[in-house]
Amino acid sequence: MLCQRVQELYLTDFIPSAPVLITGGAKRIGLALAESMLEKKIPVIVSYRQPYPALEELIKKGACCIQADFSENAGILAFAEKVRAQTGKLRAIIHNASSWVAESPDTAPQDTMAMMLQIHVYTPYLLNLELEECLRGQGTAGADIIHITDFVVEKGSKKHIAYSASKAALDNMTLSFARKLAPEVKVNSIAPALILFNPEDDASYREHALNKSLMKIEPGESEIVNLVDYIMRSKYVTGKTLGVDGGRRLR
Repeated sequence: MLCQRVQELYLTDFIPSAPVLITGGAKRIGLALAESMLEKKIPVIVSYRQPYPALEELIKKGACCIQADFSENAGILAFAEKVRAQTGKLRAIIHNASSWVAESPDTAPQDTMAMMLQIHVYTPYLLNLELEECLRGQGTAGADIIHITDFVVEKGSKKHIAYSASKAALDNMTLSFARKLAPEVKVNSIAPALILFNPEDDASYREHALNKSLMKIEPGESEIVNLVDYIMRSKYVTGKTLGVDGGRRLR
């Protein structure tokens, strides 16, 4: 059964959709996506690793928030079981959970690669398989999987080699799941470059980052929110990677 607040919303007959599952939905882009869905009266299930201030407000608005540990496969499988206990159907899975870890002399390179593969590859791979039946049975193009990858997939990164490789694997996995799940489920990737600065980013870093794109702006989470809305409304777009990079590839 769905969390109590989501159940109450269902009883009002205002919700036309099965829930959308957003991993890493308690901050930044994931939070913006969750809030946007709730504003549209779409029920939301959010995974979070640790408590964030926004969780309480999300719960008040009707989100079902489930703590998850994706650092081990057992935690991924346990989370999938909790989702199935909440709902029999999912309108979409948005794989937003991510970790931006650079190679470091303080961490063995094999450990860095293992961490990146765990969150960016094993987690979406296992969740897609475990929750496949929740996505099926809603008609042609009735459900979506959206992988949040990264612009770095196109160019690689000398400082984030494992991160880049794991996101590239996720990007490729989009093609395989699109073929496996069509025509019931559309599977696409969104590959952002700079979307939102961190509060600790100084003026020098911000200027350098802005100059990497043609548009030279910090676009904000609405760019991802709007693109997710487009993908979910489409009946025909699948197996695609949609860049949100301000023309960075042309610099």
